[in-house]
Amino acid sequence: MAPATLFVNGKIFLSGVSPGTNAGLHRPPTFAECMLIRGSQIEHVGLSSDAAIEAARAAGPDEVTVCDLQGKTILPGFIDGHMHLMLLGQALNKLDLGRCKNLEDIRNTIREYAAANPHLPRILCRGWMHIMTPDGAKASDLDDLDPTGQNRPILIDSKDLHSTWANTAGIEELGAREWTDVPAGIIHRDEQGNLLGVFSEAANLTYVWPYIARVASVEERIEAIKAAVKAYHETGYTGIIDMAMDEGSWEALQTLLKREGSIQMRIAAYWLVKPCKTEEETMAQVERAIELAKLHNAETSPDCRIIGVKVICDGIVDACTAVLSEPYAHNGHVELPLWTENQLRPVVKRATEAGLQIALHAIGDATVKMVVDVLTKYADPEKRPRMEHIEVSRKEDVERMGKGRITASIQPVHSDPAILKAWPRLLGEHRCGRAFAYREFADVGAPLALGSDAPTAPHTPLGNIYVGTTRRSYREPELETVVNPHFALGLCEAVAAGTEGAAYSCFDEHRIGVLKAGHKADFVIVDMEWKKEKLMQAKVIETWYDGAKVYAAQE
Repeated sequence: MAPATLFVNGKIFLSGVSPGTNAGLHRPPTFAECMLIRGSQIEHVGLSSDAAIEAARAAGPDEVTVCDLQGKTILPGFIDGHMHLMLLGQALNKLDLGRCKNLEDIRNTIREYAAANPHLPRILCRGWMHIMTPDGAKASDLDDLDPTGQNRPILIDSKDLHSTWANTAGIEELGAREWTDVPAGIIHRDEQGNLLGVFSEAANLTYVWPYIARVASVEERIEAIKAAVKAYHETGYTGIIDMAMDEGSWEALQTLLKREGSIQMRIAAYWLVKPCKTEEETMAQVERAIELAKLHNAETSPDCRIIGVKVICDGIVDACTAVLSEPYAHNGHVELPLWTENQLRPVVKRATEAGLQIALHAIGDATVKMVVDVLTKYADPEKRPRMEHIEVSRKEDVERMGKGRITASIQPVHSDPAILKAWPRLLGEHRCGRAFAYREFADVGAPLALGSDAPTAPHTPLGNIYVGTTRRSYREPELETVVNPHFALGLCEAVAAGTEGAAYSCFDEHRIGVLKAGHKADFVIVDMEWKKEKLMQAKVIETWYDGAKVYAAQE
């Protein structure tokens, strides 16, 4: 018989609702007293007086190890409902500019890093926000920052990953002077047509991302994946939903799995479909996703599978590329979507026909409306279509999300007040009042799946839940700003959305996301007080995957 462990003297979280159902703002959780696991599965969850628990106690230490939780809480292993595995692993080794306030900070930080790392072939950075460079970002701003005299390429990811900013050496290494415009892409130029060094939206996806993948060897990509998994174990994750899977990431992931058998992380992936010049080129990407899903699915490889296609339908508010129903307040511009309904229709219809799920990125309210239109018309609600981000929305479209059972894939860390300081100027106060309307999504019955969008934001799930429930800042806890508190989630509701909700969103609720008999023994032990205001003090003590401890905090 497989070894067993009995967890006693703690709180075992039960949401009290079925997966796909939101717990509501005020519903308290139910806590069991004990949990018995055997091998990779949960055998029993319940009271200390239950027969199964008494029998386990009576079995003795040779058969059952007893773990005294000392009042700590067991939560299901968190499942990140929207993240980017390879990009996160690579980002962990990039210079983080997230705490910079302006161009001077950026320049000083890069100069110091370049001096301290003379061996690096290029300076890779992350965390740049457009608000840091209100006068625009230019290659020349970065050209004198290598004190070693090597004039190395500098490539900076924007926080949202929708843009890359390069110095002149970076432009040359990328070969950007030979690039031609691509649908829904922006190659930023000055009035004379000279490259400024910033590449956004589809230009970033089509040119920069593949280049970064090419210069990274398979071994480097494998190490990035391993680093991301380690970081996720440390914060309590046992599952992820990758929202931008591509050939480079998939090759590294499959190589790693063949080598090690398991990476102790359950992976469901959406294949990124980029806009192309012809429908034939675009649809070839969908066919590739269909081909891979036939080989890697819930039956053949349940812990690493292709489940759908992902399309980025607009940009982001900070770069003024999110598509709004009214012009931007500060400049009167009206942006066009990266994909039109006519372009989306064949992608959604073909993927749905093949049994794949659909995930559509929509941030601006005009894009949200278009995506709801498309999913309502062409997607199968039984396949649990989903919309990613949904940062500015109209009430009538939210109501249609609920009626269509469209999953609201949300990332509360994007609603952190610390990163929204430019929004009133860009959107106007009236539209800020409709930002991140999570309460509405839940109340109309749209299934919630909580994610982080790492590496665009901090990936810790407890921090994510803190922002979602308090609407205050995790990045800068001292901030008094509260963003639309009437749209807050309940604590039980948010925890459920980050566990069983994320599992439900990818048809995995039958085995993970909930602590119940027969499910996988994926869980996290947390030292916490069950109050949303106290989440900043909560600490992950242990993470367990398949009944084995994969992380333990140092005492």
